Amino acid sequence: MNNNKPQALIELKDIGVRFNNKIVLNNINLKLYPNSVTTIVGPNGGGKSTLLKVLLKLIRPTQGAVKAKTKLRIGYVPQKIHLDQTLPLTVKKFLSLQQPQSTKIDEILLQLSIQHLTEQSMHKLSGGEMQRVLLARALLNQPELLVLDEPVQGVDIGGQAELYQLIAESKNRLNCAVLMVSHDLHLVMANTDHVLCINQHLCCAGTPETVSEHPDFIRYFGDQFAQNFALYTHHHNHKHNLHGDVCCGAHANAAADCHHTHR
Repeated sequence: MNNNKPQALIELKDIGVRFNNKIVLNNINLKLYPNSVTTIVGPNGGGKSTLLKVLLKLIRPTQGAVKAKTKLRIGYVPQKIHLDQTLPLTVKKFLSLQQPQSTKIDEILLQLSIQHLTEQSMHKLSGGEMQRVLLARALLNQPELLVLDEPVQGVDIGGQAELYQLIAESKNRLNCAVLMVSHDLHLVMANTDHVLCINQHLCCAGTPETVSEHPDFIRYFGDQFAQNFALYTHHHNHKHNLHGDVCCGAHANAAADCHHTHR
């Protein structure tokens, strides 16, 4: 037995969700650990956003349970935020709505290299600037778990790489877990430890290399995506320790494929 195994920050156990008798999620098991990055991929309508809402306790699952560390601090970065165009709101004022301490705001803005946006109107931000501000907002409470839903949506390719780098730096600084939904398959390889492919159930899970070769992944995203993935092999100077938890059903080894019969 490994007594040095870290405590899971949050666990989703046998999660199932139904809306109007339609199965949205079925038998999802997942544990998230500190200092790790997990990315959820899958076809549109596969239940990715629903899974995030279950984890954030925004919706209650039809079956299963969510077990979280006591007083778990979670930071959340949504796909987008809707602001009243008539409301005069600077970046600093927007962030002060959550964190009134000016020094903490200034510190986060500096860490994300957007200190120059302090007095900028929220309505005049570019896509990349807005995502950095939303990331800053999520980091203000020093989260133990950072959840991001399509974090680079609307950001140009150069800005995407920079944003993923900032997420990685934040993870290392806070020793937090990162969970994100992404369609940016070419960037997933270089920026995640674990990948979960979800289409109502957990089709496959493991390292990016393992998942990219799985038949279900190839079925959903095409052979070309799988081939492109090979160009972004995820090199490490450390060994993965998946704890055997990012898998579904009775399977226990996250590095192994999860096979299902589809009808």
